[in-house]
Amino acid sequence: MPHLAIEYSANLEGRADIGALCERLLKTVLETGLFEIGAVRVRAFRADHFAIADKLPENAFIDLNFRIGKGRTDEEKKRAGEAIFAAAIDVLGPLFETPHFALSLEIREIDSELSWKKNAIHPRLRGK
Repeated sequence: MPHLAIEYSANLEGRADIGALCERLLKTVLETGLFEIGAVRVRAFRADHFAIADKLPENAFIDLNFRIGKGRTDEEKKRAGEAIFAAAIDVLGPLFETPHFALSLEIREIDSELSWKKNAIHPRLRGK
């Protein structure tokens, strides 16, 4: 169930490699060892309309929303969050050289009784 959604302001086009960010964050999530490969999703959504802080046109943001199923300790969730946040900062480093960029990450646990899934990828990756 680990789904990492990246929402970013449209003015980052040409300033940030969102594809590389997706790839790096997928790798980082898997490297935590907390999630099964067949369940991990990383996807990005461009926000064409936004208003940030003092509305300077160069203001930009990336918001990371990491939804996971229950079953991990607080320490494991914190370790995963720190790894994901550090990887994002590494990829996005140049954006922090100006006073116009904001990055955020939130981890949300999904209630399994209110979540439905059917995944044909799992059997293939599990060798079944």
